[in-house]
Amino acid sequence: MSNVFVIGATGKIGKRLGPMLVSAGHNVTGLSRSSANDNWYQQNQVASVNGDIIDISVEELSDLMAGHDVVVFSAGAAGSGLDRTQAIDGDGPVKVIEAMKRNNIRRLYLVSAFPEAGRKKDLGEGFEFYMEVKKQADAEVAATSLDWVIVRPGTLLDEEGDGAVSLGKAIPYGTVKRGNVAKVLASLIDLPLIRREIIELTDGDEAVDVALSNFAKA
Repeated sequence: MSNVFVIGATGKIGKRLGPMLVSAGHNVTGLSRSSANDNWYQQNQVASVNGDIIDISVEELSDLMAGHDVVVFSAGAAGSGLDRTQAIDGDGPVKVIEAMKRNNIRRLYLVSAFPEAGRKKDLGEGFEFYMEVKKQADAEVAATSLDWVIVRPGTLLDEEGDGAVSLGKAIPYGTVKRGNVAKVLASLIDLPLIRREIIELTDGDEAVDVALSNFAKA
């Protein structure tokens, strides 16, 4: 059993992940920037602490993280502007790294982005900036001595997962249900031997547990 601190707990991946972790016996805390999701936290037995990753200081975040041994970062600006993209997707993981170091927390799971996402579409300056920021955050995490795992999902579908995926260090581009991303994250937390890895992820035809077992063996 782990004490898991989730940033982005009420996002579209986080809302699926939290209940999975609770069902698996973990204690889960989410960083909550408003009271609008209080009912969700209570109904799903996820604890909440007040804070906004944009405004919170490293010191404040460190205090809130005390007592946890796993951190999941699944927050994102979701196209809400360049400044918010930098503050959440770029600066957010850097704050998390420093707060983890202050608490001697080793395990970090970061939801990133598939490098080929949108390459054949003209999605504009904002999307290109988003991809640049995500890569910078990946590099910041990978440069640490933490036991990190970076998950790079393909284009996200707002659907529950069916538990059938394709994953690996480098795989063909595709789409992936958010529920499957949450399932992979939940399973990774129960597989601490998988660490310091970048995992690309799409929907596929292999059960999550089997796919991760094969990944670990490889």
